[in-house]
Amino acid sequence: MPRKDFPFVQRFIDRHGRLRFYFRKPGHKRIVLPGPYGGAEFLAAYQAASEGAPLEVGAARTIPGTMNDLIVRFYKSPGFTSLRASTARVYRNIIERFRNEHGHKSVAGMQARHVRAIVAAKASTPDAANRLLGMISLLMDHAVAEGMRPDNPAFGIKRLRHKSDGFVTWREEDISAFRAHWPLGSRERLALELALGTGQRRGDLVRLGWQNLGSGAINLKQMKTGAVVAVPVVPELRAALDLLSRDRLTFIATSTGAPYTPAGLGNWFREAVRAAGLSDELSLHGLRKAAARRLAEAGCTTHEIASVTGHSTLSEIERYTRAAEKAGLARTASAKVIRAFGRKGEE
Repeated sequence: MPRKDFPFVQRFIDRHGRLRFYFRKPGHKRIVLPGPYGGAEFLAAYQAASEGAPLEVGAARTIPGTMNDLIVRFYKSPGFTSLRASTARVYRNIIERFRNEHGHKSVAGMQARHVRAIVAAKASTPDAANRLLGMISLLMDHAVAEGMRPDNPAFGIKRLRHKSDGFVTWREEDISAFRAHWPLGSRERLALELALGTGQRRGDLVRLGWQNLGSGAINLKQMKTGAVVAVPVVPELRAALDLLSRDRLTFIATSTGAPYTPAGLGNWFREAVRAAGLSDELSLHGLRKAAARRLAEAGCTTHEIASVTGHSTLSEIERYTRAAEKAGLARTASAKVIRAFGRKGEE
């Protein structure tokens, strides 16, 4: 039972069966008190609650020199506060999972072997492990800037290698199957044609509307990179746009006419993919990759493809051009074999 030296403290059992405590003063909102009863986190939260002071994110868990301390400082820094809201959410999700496991540990005591062990524990999900490594490195850079340690122990640690190419690229047969299921005039078909025809990220797709159409092209400044692109409207996209009214705010909208959020659009489109009987692995980002693949197979250079997709680096695009070149060489080689030996095989 809570001792009487902490007025207004009550206990409860959470959904995991654990004993927890909260501060409940008449006329005030209930505030959960973290950590063991009477511990440092508990005391910090109790003092803030009893004084009526708003508690900063992570402040109740802050012991100087710990990862919690570093994370609270990072959240206040321009390196975090200047991020776009969507990027900040991604950063925070990764950081908070790291904090849950390592928040109590010393910043100065972290060594390269510790970083390797943390990353290796996530080896079954290489992409997630590499994102975590990048975030640890970012936090350690901030620790150096704050004078909490002299160096970055994550510097030079190699990312995990894996065979995955990330999001699955749509094949031509996937595109044909989706079109066969969702006819022109449907919102689902419009989403496919817009994503495939422009090669843009979903964060930009949700913003596109008639205001972006001019001189036969979709014109926009990308949210992620700031790149300005002008993508000529292909016939399939033009056919879908011709069926839209001119009074809508965005090309793609919910059933009530409101714009989608990027995440909402992605979730809704996955349902459309399932309804068409296609793999759950197919996504809007996979259509962006399909757009790049098509451009490469049409013989476009990496810079020509980047002018459409807005990629800031050419390494990913080069994968498409190399694959297209290999496919072209294979077709040429097969044609030569047929010319050289085809008739002999018939004799």
